[in-house]
Amino acid sequence: MMNVEGSLLSHLVELRTRVMRILAGLLIGFLPCAIYARELYTVLAQPLLEKLPQGGQMIATEVATPFFVPMKVAMMVAFVITLPHTLYQLWGFVAPGLYSHEKRLALPLIVASSLLFLFGMAFAYFAVLPLVFEFITYFAPEGVAVMTDIGRYVSFVLSMFFAFGLTFEVPVLVMVLVRTGMITTEKLREIRPYVVVGAFVIAAIVTPPDVISQFMLAVPLLLLYELGIFAASFTIKKQQEEVEADKTDAAIQTGDEKTESKNAGEKCD
Repeated sequence: MMNVEGSLLSHLVELRTRVMRILAGLLIGFLPCAIYARELYTVLAQPLLEKLPQGGQMIATEVATPFFVPMKVAMMVAFVITLPHTLYQLWGFVAPGLYSHEKRLALPLIVASSLLFLFGMAFAYFAVLPLVFEFITYFAPEGVAVMTDIGRYVSFVLSMFFAFGLTFEVPVLVMVLVRTGMITTEKLREIRPYVVVGAFVIAAIVTPPDVISQFMLAVPLLLLYELGIFAASFTIKKQQEEVEADKTDAAIQTGDEKTESKNAGEKCD
């Protein structure tokens, strides 16, 4: 009982240490970002500002919004910058409890999921947001000035980043499901029609009510789903080849041991 309590306490202490290191990393990353918070917000606002009519601008409807919104953007940038450090600390906490084959799988998945999430954010910023804002401003009635509140704008952009970031995680999700045996690649191919319908339903829920953004979320989701199936099939095939190679090596080693034992017996006779 004392050993169990001691082990649990040591794990809690380790978890607290890792969390404190993550928070310290976020703070260190936030300080320089806070200095350039206004410039960072300007960069984030470019997709909308470029689509506004000549003289168009954004507004702040609350007293503290001009301060807190750039700080919110700075915190988001700090999170992205310090993401490798955060993942390293999480890896350091869970790695001692994993088997060797799980460690070989976990580290590539962590790196891949981080990169894919960043790619999703970049896709939303450079491809989706400009088209969405151009579509919205184009259909604004004559005489209507499009002036978006900066707080609502940042919330909207962050929700789009989150939606597309998660969408780009589909290959990792498919890989994990197949490698853990929860589903097979053959079953994933069978349910492809349902995935197509589900992709457009999800896109309609998490994106603005326009066809462009929904289409630009659903199509990458389907393509990444197919990529996940291909990657899972490739890794499963490679894993089976490694297992067969290990069996062959074990059989050869066993045969060599039997031959040596036989020769040793003959020498004794």
